[in-house]
Amino acid sequence: MKNAGCVQTEENKTAMRVSGVSIVVNTALSLLKLLAGIFAGSGAMISDAVHSASDVFSTFVVIIGIRLSGKKSDAEHPYGHERMECVASIVLAVVLAITGFGIGVKGIKNILDGEYSELAVPGALALAAAVVSIIVKEWMYWYTRAAAKKINSGALMADAWHHRSDSLSSIGAFAGILGARMGFPVADAVASVIICVFIEKAAVDIFRDAVDKMIDKACPTELVNKMKNVISEQDGVCRIDDIKTRLFGSKIYVDVEIAVDGEKTLIAAHKIAEEVHNAIEQKFENVKHCMVHVNPTDG
Repeated sequence: MKNAGCVQTEENKTAMRVSGVSIVVNTALSLLKLLAGIFAGSGAMISDAVHSASDVFSTFVVIIGIRLSGKKSDAEHPYGHERMECVASIVLAVVLAITGFGIGVKGIKNILDGEYSELAVPGALALAAAVVSIIVKEWMYWYTRAAAKKINSGALMADAWHHRSDSLSSIGAFAGILGARMGFPVADAVASVIICVFIEKAAVDIFRDAVDKMIDKACPTELVNKMKNVISEQDGVCRIDDIKTRLFGSKIYVDVEIAVDGEKTLIAAHKIAEEVHNAIEQKFENVKHCMVHVNPTDG
C-alpha cells in the first residue's frame, strides 16, 4: 500500500520552499516599487507596490492552508484535512477578485473623470521599476505554477495566478507611465480596465476549481477510463459492475464493484480485491484510498 505520509511530506516541503521564495521576492519588490513610486512621483507605481505587498498576505494564506491540509487523519476527521487547501484557494480567489475589481473601478473612474491634464507625469525611474516588476512577477508565476502542477496543489496554483495578476497590474502601470510620458495619461486607465477582466476570470476559475473539490465532483472521464483499464487487467476480475470517483481536496477517492467467479473461496476473492486496491493506489499517485467491493458472477 502507498505511503501517503511520505508523499504528503514531500508536497509540504515543496510548497513551503516555493512560498518562502514568494515572500522574500514580494517583500523586496514591494520596497523597490514603493521607493521608485515616491522618488519618480508615480501614483500608479505606489499602488502597484501595495498590490505586491498584498501578495505576501496571500502567500501566508497558502502556507496555512497547505499545513492544515497535510495534517494526519484523526478521530474527528477520519478522511483527513485535504479540503482545508480548498478553503485557502477560495480565500485567495476572493482576494484576487477584490484586487481586480479595485483596479477596474479605479480605471473606469479615471476614464469618466476626464481630468487627464491634472495627472502628474512620472519619472523614468518608475518606468524601469515597472519593467523589473513585470519580469520578476512573470517568473514567479511560472515558478509557482510548475510547483503547483507537480504536487497538484490548488492553493499554490491560486498563488501563482496572484503573481500573474501582479504582473498584469505592472503592465498596466508601465502602460500608464509610458502613456503619461508620451502625452496620453488615459492609457493607464484603459489598461487597468482590460487587466481587471483577466484578473476576474482567473479568480472565477480558481473559485470553481476549489468548489468542485469540496463537493465531491467526479474525476474526468479520461482518468476514470484509465482506472477501468487497470482494474480489468488484474487476474480474476471478470467485469466491472460499478466505479465511482470523487475529488477530495488534492486527493481522489475511488469506490469500485468488481465481479469474480462465484465458485472462488472468500480468501481468493479477497486477494483479487486487494490486488485491484493496490494497483489503483500505486498507479495513480493522487488516489488516497480505493475501496473494492466484490460481487459473484451469475454463472
